[in-house]
Amino acid sequence: MNSLNFRTLDLNLLRVFDEVMTERNLTRAAHNLAMTQPAVSNALRRLREVVGDDLVRRSGYGVEPTPLALSLWPSVRDALHLLRESLAPGTFDPVSAHNAFVLAMADATAAKLVPGLMDIFETEAPGVNLRVVPLTTRDPRDLLENGSADLAIGHFPGALAELGALHLQENNPQFLHQRLYDGEYVVVMRKGHPLAGQPLSLDAYCDARHLLVSFSGRPFGFVDEALAALSRQRRVVLTVNQFFTAGRVVATTDLLTVLPRHFVGATGMEHELALVDLPLQVPAVHVDALWHRQATHNSAHRWLRQAVERASAVGFRNVKAAPEPTRARKAKKGD
Repeated sequence: MNSLNFRTLDLNLLRVFDEVMTERNLTRAAHNLAMTQPAVSNALRRLREVVGDDLVRRSGYGVEPTPLALSLWPSVRDALHLLRESLAPGTFDPVSAHNAFVLAMADATAAKLVPGLMDIFETEAPGVNLRVVPLTTRDPRDLLENGSADLAIGHFPGALAELGALHLQENNPQFLHQRLYDGEYVVVMRKGHPLAGQPLSLDAYCDARHLLVSFSGRPFGFVDEALAALSRQRRVVLTVNQFFTAGRVVATTDLLTVLPRHFVGATGMEHELALVDLPLQVPAVHVDALWHRQATHNSAHRWLRQAVERASAVGFRNVKAAPEPTRARKAKKGD
């Protein structure tokens, strides 16, 4: 976009572009903007003439952005957000608000967090709605980038490590996070399992049949990475994408799984399950709230983050004690 084009650019076209990129559908974008669909199409045509690119192309029942549109959108969205906050910052009043928030989290996290969060909503913000969507990845930055979620809550080791490295190089990070809870993973099996009630050796663990909870469906997780570092491996015979499903399956089979310790008490199956320490070192469970930079100073989003922090104090830090895991001896590579 050259300087002459920018001087003559109608900035309203950027609002249309932002809405179309958010919805990926001209009809919905027109409805949100209180415009007709032909008016939205005309605005896109004018913007195409300015940037010299198609920006979006029809695909099925909507539109797909071009590479240039994808590269332009973050800057356009951030600029519009800053303008809105500067010109009409407003103050979020939870008592009278009718906002709708979207949280992305796994079922194990939701089981501990959402009950307390709904108590806060019902008491302090009765007109506010909450939608919880499932996590399908350990890196939710795309969900936050495209506006599919206001806040992602979960264990994001790879994403946070990358953000930490980027933060050393830039003063204005694209994403921010807050630690909510630190915990641990344990081996979970049915009561009466041949390996229950005794320390678990690395050999016995690797020889067993395993169930893996994988949001993406990839049959290789952090435990498998830790085993590979010891030149060991296990056999994963079943992969599911929910912790509740994993708990129910291992309660009725001889499969082993690995679950967050804090979750076992929320399954309603704790009396059917036995817990044993993992026979190898794995990273601790760090549950974090992650959000996009542009939401940091938004008063509604700030209230949401504070509500999540308060709910986590009840849901995570005051976790109902699950059965103590059987302590395993420290595993050696040659076990």
